[in-house]
Amino acid sequence: MFERKPDAKFLMMLCALLALGFVMLTSASGPLAFEKFNDPYWYVKHQLLNGFLPGILLFAVFAAIDYRHWQSWAPKCMYAAVAVLLLVFVPGLAANWGTSKSWIHVFGVSMQPMELAKLLLLTYLADFFSRRDAESMRDAHLTLIPFITSVGIVALLLMLQPDLGGLLEVASIAVAVYYVAGASLVHIGGMLLAGVAGVFVLVKSAPYRAARLMTFMHPGLDPQGMGYHINQAFLAIGSGGWFGLGLGHSRQKYMYLPEVAGDSIFAVMAEELGFIFMLAVLALLIVFILRMLRIGREAPDRFGKLIAVGMVAWVFSQTLFNAGSMVGIMPITGLPMPFVSYGGTSLAVLLAAMGIIANVSSHAEPAVARRRHT
Repeated sequence: MFERKPDAKFLMMLCALLALGFVMLTSASGPLAFEKFNDPYWYVKHQLLNGFLPGILLFAVFAAIDYRHWQSWAPKCMYAAVAVLLLVFVPGLAANWGTSKSWIHVFGVSMQPMELAKLLLLTYLADFFSRRDAESMRDAHLTLIPFITSVGIVALLLMLQPDLGGLLEVASIAVAVYYVAGASLVHIGGMLLAGVAGVFVLVKSAPYRAARLMTFMHPGLDPQGMGYHINQAFLAIGSGGWFGLGLGHSRQKYMYLPEVAGDSIFAVMAEELGFIFMLAVLALLIVFILRMLRIGREAPDRFGKLIAVGMVAWVFSQTLFNAGSMVGIMPITGLPMPFVSYGGTSLAVLLAAMGIIANVSSHAEPAVARRRHT
């Protein structure tokens, strides 16, 4: 249980982000939900039942269990991550949407195994690196090769789905943990070069990826085709101006902007609430991320520090790729806005991860106390 109460500021900001998510999901998804299901609250109900309620339960469970307990299970988490990713290829479970094989159906509920695989892989990596000293971190055979092998297996399974957005997020989490654990800059540099080369190969091997990259570089080339999504996002954000059209008054959510409940909810927020409010939302997310960093810095052991860093990279990468894609500084990858976008599995697993952070904070030793002991 708790050695002290979980970090109050962390919990307050988490509650604020969840409240914001439900308000914006209610507004953004209404027209689409009415068109598809004759119920303007369909997406909100599903987010509540399949994301928020199981997520809050998982948050409470993970917040109450000493995070160090999970370290004894961590070596098996790598096998579990591979196992859940393989579920999308099992006949009868797989739920194919277009060319993507990222979902499964279990008891009538759709789930995205990649979300759980992120948490499992992060737990494995945090434990793996927490057991390596500075000398081991410089030894490629002891750290770099096992790291590349484990992350490479997960990356391969994600590309077979294919899920480039998930791959980029997993890579962000893994590299952040590796770097903070004390990785050699030469190893990091080599991996980044290899990663750039790998992305280039992936883009060249699939025409639709090349088209997306071209659209990202020149969004005006095909405004009614591949560039439709980003151009509608630009129109929504530009229409919002400084102070927005007002909550509920978006025009682009009426079947003009694709994925209004998911990838594009940031654009709907900008249209309805304006540039100033969007800066405030991003500022809240940044302060929230910094709070998690502080919790990680004050964690009593290396495992707690590394698992917190991985979760910081998790929330930061989702925010960067989602908001960045809507304003045109990043390609559209399909990653959700954390705590805001529609997606039951994403929200439930993210809340479970936040439960672990809350438990780490309850064991954290503030800097003042550490100085007093030294």
